[in-house]
Amino acid sequence: MITRQDKNLMRKRRHFRVRRKLSGTVQRPRLNVFRSLKHIYAQLIDDVNGTTLVSASSLDPAISEGKGSCGNKEAARKVGTVIAQRAAEKGIKEVVFDRGGYLYHGRVKELADGAREAGLEF
Repeated sequence: MITRQDKNLMRKRRHFRVRRKLSGTVQRPRLNVFRSLKHIYAQLIDDVNGTTLVSASSLDPAISEGKGSCGNKEAARKVGTVIAQRAAEKGIKEVVFDRGGYLYHGRVKELADGAREAGLEF
């Protein structure tokens, strides 16, 4: 039987394989996604300088107010739109999408779709 720890270890291995090829810059930062059982997080990262330019999560008051669950597709789409709006305020239009080793399905896909609808290009 595959345990949760084994699944996370396999995800981390996939993520490291992808991260060898992906890198974010100031002009085109990396949109990193992390999802837990209850929440989803997104960051725009400049790997050259090692800094986080913009971040958003389902813990933000703008997303979580009046909601029972913040770990669903609806919350993930809102996180995508919020991070795209914050990126636009900083003048960022293009990003490199880093799905963090997760399958491009469900909440990860909803976050990406929300970011695309709000104006990010990747």
